[in-house]
Amino acid sequence: MRVFLAYCSSLVAGGCLILKNLDVLVSLDPVVLPFSHTLSSSHSLSSSLPSFPWQPGPSGLPEGVSVCAERRRDGRFDRHTELGGDERRVDSRTIYVGHRSCSTTEAFIPPKFCDNRIVSSKYTVWNFLPKNLFEQFRRIANFYFLIIFLVQVIVDTPTSPVTSGLPLFFVITVTAIKQGYEDWLRHKADNEVNKYQVKVLEDGRRIQKESEKIKVGDVVEVEEDETFPCDLILLQSSRDDDTCFVTTASLDGESNHKTHYTVPDIEKDLESLNATIECEQPQPDLYKFVGRMHIDKNDQEPAVRSLGPENLLLKGATLKNTQKIYGVAVYTGMETKMALNYQGKSQKRSAVEKSINAFLLVYLCILVSKALVCTTLKYVWQSKDGQDEPWYNEKTQREKDTNLYLKMFTDFLSFMVLFNFIIPVSMYVTVEMQKFLGSFFITWDKDFFDPEIQEGALVNTSDLNEELGQVEYVFTDKTGTLTQNNMEFIECCIDGFQYKYRDASSELDGFCVTDGPVSKLQQKAGREKEELFLRALCLCHTVQVKESTDQGQSQQDGLIDQVDGLEVDAGLFHPPQEQRGFIASSPDEVALVKGAMRYGFTFLGLESKTMKILNRNNDVEMYELLHVLNFDPVRRRMSVIVRSKSGDTLLFCKGADSSIFPRVRQEEVERIRMHVERNATEGYRTLCVAYKILSAEEYAQADAGLRDARLALQDREEKLMTVYNQVETGMSLIGATAVEDRLQEEAA
Repeated sequence: MRVFLAYCSSLVAGGCLILKNLDVLVSLDPVVLPFSHTLSSSHSLSSSLPSFPWQPGPSGLPEGVSVCAERRRDGRFDRHTELGGDERRVDSRTIYVGHRSCSTTEAFIPPKFCDNRIVSSKYTVWNFLPKNLFEQFRRIANFYFLIIFLVQVIVDTPTSPVTSGLPLFFVITVTAIKQGYEDWLRHKADNEVNKYQVKVLEDGRRIQKESEKIKVGDVVEVEEDETFPCDLILLQSSRDDDTCFVTTASLDGESNHKTHYTVPDIEKDLESLNATIECEQPQPDLYKFVGRMHIDKNDQEPAVRSLGPENLLLKGATLKNTQKIYGVAVYTGMETKMALNYQGKSQKRSAVEKSINAFLLVYLCILVSKALVCTTLKYVWQSKDGQDEPWYNEKTQREKDTNLYLKMFTDFLSFMVLFNFIIPVSMYVTVEMQKFLGSFFITWDKDFFDPEIQEGALVNTSDLNEELGQVEYVFTDKTGTLTQNNMEFIECCIDGFQYKYRDASSELDGFCVTDGPVSKLQQKAGREKEELFLRALCLCHTVQVKESTDQGQSQQDGLIDQVDGLEVDAGLFHPPQEQRGFIASSPDEVALVKGAMRYGFTFLGLESKTMKILNRNNDVEMYELLHVLNFDPVRRRMSVIVRSKSGDTLLFCKGADSSIFPRVRQEEVERIRMHVERNATEGYRTLCVAYKILSAEEYAQADAGLRDARLALQDREEKLMTVYNQVETGMSLIGATAVEDRLQEEAA
């Protein structure tokens, strides 16, 4: 059996040969082919490898050779490699950290990637005139007046070409000046970004270079309050817990602090780091990233570490509450996620302009009909005797020799020019001037001025100004837009009993509510259930503790939470925690940690994968953090797996009632459901809390599944979701919480 090849793409150690544009893709189990052996398109597979002593198998292929490609419906084969069992990897890139190759025997050829220049402008000096004219004459009105002008120049018409040419020239010129000025502003902004000075580690030295000169693989240093010049993988942080905090307000509008983590097992001396990153090709989703890092150490097997969105620092985000970080560039320039989401180059058309174009087509049809009728009536009238050539308008010999159909066509064009006043060119002049001058009024508007950053509104394009006056309804989500985004813990429900801290004793839902600490409510849910619930609030989160740098600070400075800016009431806490604030990606989590503190359980922080809790007996409890099952909008819940000092492995889970109730024992649901529904009716944000004790076998299975899924390059989210769903079953429902997010003062 002769299998013809187009060319050989690559050879994977472990025996998989990828062949592009061929009929089959073969896997060589006992054989590894040398790279120097070239396969040409004119050779068959058997004749290309004469030195290997293989025998034909039952299928006609040599023994030990198996087909590992799949034919698609169009007759082609899917191209993939076999990595880690059944994983398929396509469209990935390999990045050498610091441009250092892991192999000492092979010549290092750096891969080609785009530079770090950002280009948001639409024109250059060379293409401005042709490109701008092309875009302007795509408009129906401009193209129509251009045709009328050419007709007036070529054909003998009753009106001068100036009547159409001058207004058209004015409109084209004004629009070109406006768009050229706006594009110059974009060039200016691009130049500021591209010429920004950044620090890069090269050959053990910290050098400064322009942002546009950063290459994929460079190790970049970023200090506090600086923006990231490209998409980086976090390698090292100045914080002791190997984390850093960023804000992504310029990307997604979220002003809260997001926590990002360094890659585990990274050497402190980045110059001696020998690692490669394998990750997906650039794609615009801000919240998705899959990759893995291979860390080579002397005389040891390479360590493989999973890379996810928590390790990726996006261009445009700002470093906060971290002195400095080091990261390796993975996406640069127009391949960064911010640039891929930028869609400002296409010419925008407002609803007014679209409606004008629609009306223009209607009037154009009227004009054509009118010209056809007049042309027809002319020749009908001239067909009568004596009307074709009156005594006062005798035809010249040239007119008599002209073709009849050509004469009819020129007469039709003459009528078109004669009646072209139906479409007013002055209207377009007025619209263009209004757009251009209206943009200055937006810039001058004092209501748009922000005193904090000392900047006003910036008009990047004036094409959509009239759209602002047509806004009738604004649809928005509630959290952070209509609300203050300041969460306050209101109450909780433990094992069916309601606990409300700030109210006096009252009857609600048939249960007595008592003001005060949990110690007064032991006759209710039981001490064990209460402490288990409060431990869950202290452990099931991603909150970081912000210690005050100056113990002599005022109470206001030391207790501000970075996520929401609320002061923490120190009178409720134990004395050692008075100078303590919290940093979290969600204000809900801070509110729940504060709620636990009100009842005597204080979260002390996370140190070296160990979470510390101060219980109401002033004893410090320590739990090893094993895994965090992150929250996502599909699952609508998040979990942590921790191990206590006694050796018990616990899963704590919190989430929406619709997500938690199907995963707990149904006999426990009814005791909590009535409280959740009542709190939701009152406008509070509700969360249900559950837990599960994992056996050694269950944890080993979950741990192996999570590690394998996090190393996957393809379908990582689906694999993680499968493991999450397997481990988050058969839980016990402990209780629920109610958090209030007040509306803003002027929100109705």
